[in-house]
Amino acid sequence: MSLKISGMIAVLACGLVACSEEAPHTNLTLATVNSEHIANAAATPEAWLSYGGGYEEQRFSRLEQINQQNVHELGVAWTYDLQTSRGVEATPIVVDGKMFVTGAWSIVYALDAKSGEEMWVHNPQVSGEDAAIGCCDVVNRGVAVHEGKVIASIFDGRLQALDAQTGEVLWSVLTVDKSKPYTITGAPRVVKDKVLIGNGGAEFGVRGYVSAYDVHTGELAWRFYTTSNPNKQPDGAASDGIFAAKANDTWGDTGKWTSDGGGGTVWDSIIYDTSNDNVIFGVGNGSPWNATLRDPEGVGDNFFLSSIVAVDADTGAYKWHFQTTPRDQWDYTATQTLILADLPLGEAGQARRVVMQAPKNGFYYVLDAKTGEFISGKNFVPITWASGLDPQGRPIEHPDARYTEKEFLGVPGPMGAHNWHPMAFSPQTGLAYIPAQQVPQLYQSLPEGQSAKSKWNLGADYAAGIPPTYPAGTLDVIRASYTGTLLAWDPVKQQERWRVEHKGPGNGGILATASGLVIQGTLRGNFTAYNAETGDKLWAQSVNSGIAAAPSTYAIDGEQYVAVATGWGGGWALNNGQGWDEAVAPDIGRVVVFKLGGTGAIPDPMENFVVKQPKGETFGTADQISVGFQLYAESCMVCHGPLVISSGVLPDLRWSYQTADAETWHEIVMEGLLSDSGMTPFDKVLTNEDAQNIRAYVMDQAWLAVANGDAQAPTK
Repeated sequence: MSLKISGMIAVLACGLVACSEEAPHTNLTLATVNSEHIANAAATPEAWLSYGGGYEEQRFSRLEQINQQNVHELGVAWTYDLQTSRGVEATPIVVDGKMFVTGAWSIVYALDAKSGEEMWVHNPQVSGEDAAIGCCDVVNRGVAVHEGKVIASIFDGRLQALDAQTGEVLWSVLTVDKSKPYTITGAPRVVKDKVLIGNGGAEFGVRGYVSAYDVHTGELAWRFYTTSNPNKQPDGAASDGIFAAKANDTWGDTGKWTSDGGGGTVWDSIIYDTSNDNVIFGVGNGSPWNATLRDPEGVGDNFFLSSIVAVDADTGAYKWHFQTTPRDQWDYTATQTLILADLPLGEAGQARRVVMQAPKNGFYYVLDAKTGEFISGKNFVPITWASGLDPQGRPIEHPDARYTEKEFLGVPGPMGAHNWHPMAFSPQTGLAYIPAQQVPQLYQSLPEGQSAKSKWNLGADYAAGIPPTYPAGTLDVIRASYTGTLLAWDPVKQQERWRVEHKGPGNGGILATASGLVIQGTLRGNFTAYNAETGDKLWAQSVNSGIAAAPSTYAIDGEQYVAVATGWGGGWALNNGQGWDEAVAPDIGRVVVFKLGGTGAIPDPMENFVVKQPKGETFGTADQISVGFQLYAESCMVCHGPLVISSGVLPDLRWSYQTADAETWHEIVMEGLLSDSGMTPFDKVLTNEDAQNIRAYVMDQAWLAVANGDAQAPTK
């Protein structure tokens, strides 16, 4: 098979790629790569052209030089250090021998994909003030490429086109209303001559939408809103028709949604179905979470919260939708990986075009890609909120699942049975590979008349299920309840084929290959290749840093490479430090690339010099500590961890000298001393007394750790 690359003919043996006589020749360069190439990505497996590898987003590569027999020979080809030490979630894009990847703070890096040599770096200068309105760290999942341009989404709501050769900004457009707490963490997609992008911010109170911009000019082409206009009037948007005809009636006329937008942000998965010319995207949770506050009339399902929606690629006009969690109340977003595939579902095994998803709520869905018709669904993990699905795919809810002031133990919790970490699908094995997890959560409404002192907009008790004090051994019980699983799932039979249990829920994204490999990293830093049919481990190496992102693979000069971006951070790392039995030292983000016979080395991990030791004395009355406990849960927990246990991305407040000093604490919490890092002042949410009560609780937790044997007492 011959492929015309950069005007030269490169002959690739079938040992490098799974050959197809029908695979066309292609002129694929940085200057020429376009939507047609992405639509035919299987013809150019030496490149990784889009976030999910192609429009179907199967994350399946036809390269097979690295296979089950030689994968044990993988070694490091090269590494490249990013500029920051926060969470990294991007999939490296590779075209024409060049790699484009993003790190924390939306910084874009262009590298030589063979050597790792830096071409250019673009830092969009995201501010600490913008970082403070993000739910889940200053992460970014990657870029798109089109005809000499690198399209980058910026955390603060900008969308930029960069010159692929120089990094120069060609155009930049603001996609959000800056008076509202919008952010962007998802990767843009280029479809035809349009760039598609959504946004985040439902936890802070915004109205979601997805937008299409002209890839050449940045001009807005169309926009589709995912929740009703608060006054139920037209927006002059592509979504006007369906809201007037159907969706407005699923929302009441009162409630917090009328002031806070209702949520429904499109913060991750967007795919393009070339067969039906549809853009299909996943929609997020409601705002507030608590539906009785969001829409107290309770008469409708709140379209299009937690839904899969299809629209016309050219106009954005509504085609169909399927709601995975009607009237969502648990943060069960449907923004997780969407995958297009042809499955043998007909009576004689005829192929049927489907879209598949394993969203947060724990069910695996198979829908008809053309119509959105529900074909099948089954829970892929144990769940407590529903007993199954009815024939139309609607969940059969547990009678107590819609929590009130009475607690409900939700499995999954808001972290989901599967979060943003990309799953993969192999058309060879017919299996989907899911980074599944179990992270339970107690849900409870705030007591009547009580409002949270928080920038967050949940309508739920932040402290539900979190003990203000606990005996020795409690952390071991909590850790045991958190699990992570690499799950091989048969979407035709809706059943598990095999599983690999991880220690803790630290699941990274997944890559599948034509040589029968499934490759995944974990937040503990293990990068592992498995047999795609059986789950047997074939090779593993530590990369000395956490892996949340999914790998990609590519080929240059007859050699196949596997690339993964590493970096400890993201929502799980910030909010669930107590889930780990050892602290993970923050480390620089890094791109690590492997090839057969590679002889490079990965830098040693940074040492954790934090001494688990209180730096001051406990203080405050029992009442002050109790108040501080509730205020901490509302304002601090999401970033610094429940039980004040940090995973290492941000400082563990229990061992901080700043915590021990009342004046410095006040300067940080109330005056914004560390605003440049994202720790903006809380003076509009908390009083000075509130801030000191939180400090009293934090110091109390430090000394509780000493009493339980989890820390050492300070020495004079």
